[in-house]
Amino acid sequence: MKWRGRRGSRNIEDRRRMGGGGGRQLSLVGVLLVLGVGYFLGVDVTPLLQGTGVGVQEQVETEITPADERAGQFVSVTLADTEEVWAKLFREQVQQAYQPVTLVLFKGVTQSPCGGASGATGPFYCPGDKKAYLDTAFFTTMETRLGAGGDFAAAYVVAHEVAHHVQNELGILGQANRVRAQSSEAEANAISVRIELQADCFSGIWAREAQAQFGSLERGDIAEAMNAARQIGDDTLQRNAGRVPQPHTFTHGTSEQRERWFAPGFETGDMRQCDTFGAARL
Repeated sequence: MKWRGRRGSRNIEDRRRMGGGGGRQLSLVGVLLVLGVGYFLGVDVTPLLQGTGVGVQEQVETEITPADERAGQFVSVTLADTEEVWAKLFREQVQQAYQPVTLVLFKGVTQSPCGGASGATGPFYCPGDKKAYLDTAFFTTMETRLGAGGDFAAAYVVAHEVAHHVQNELGILGQANRVRAQSSEAEANAISVRIELQADCFSGIWAREAQAQFGSLERGDIAEAMNAARQIGDDTLQRNAGRVPQPHTFTHGTSEQRERWFAPGFETGDMRQCDTFGAARL
């Protein structure tokens, strides 16, 4: 992905120098048991941690490494690209102005209106403040633990969280979450899958437009994004955790579904083709 030397976004809230310290901490094993398939990517899963003793009680100075600096610059450029892409698409396809998302970079732990954020929760979007939260160490997790390395795989993560903001701006996310709140656990999970797959489709739209507007894609970039989508499918995550996949617990979709829904966004650039809620088959 061609990103160096390009414009960065002003909508970055960098909290990385004030990492979390103190407080009660849940062990890594405990976190994995609690979070399950929600560990790696997507919506806020911090409500699952309530009552577990995970908390943020104080802030301590945190060192910013050269790798942190590079990751921050990369995220800033990627976010700037999403701003231009979605501003154009909102004008052309829904005839309204796009209000960009703010992306919070943190290191270790931080807080949001949706709950505490940590490396265990993974990236997420919080409708409460219309901000996306990302610990850039997650990119290392993707590469070393998930086998989903590469700049464009990381860009896909950013684009996916921005896509949740797009859903929020369009009123889709609020409506879906209201229905989820009145549903059974299995039904709520099924709605979550449709939310996530639509975000994957919107990510495909972003990838198409990033190439059209900026020429930023390089050979192998789409393969990196598709591999990332495959590695974070609910079924793959559960198998890799030594569990038998249980579809009624899925909240993000299978590997096959996540790859498949990225495709119509990338192939058409049309938000209407991302209607997972009206699809008879996911």
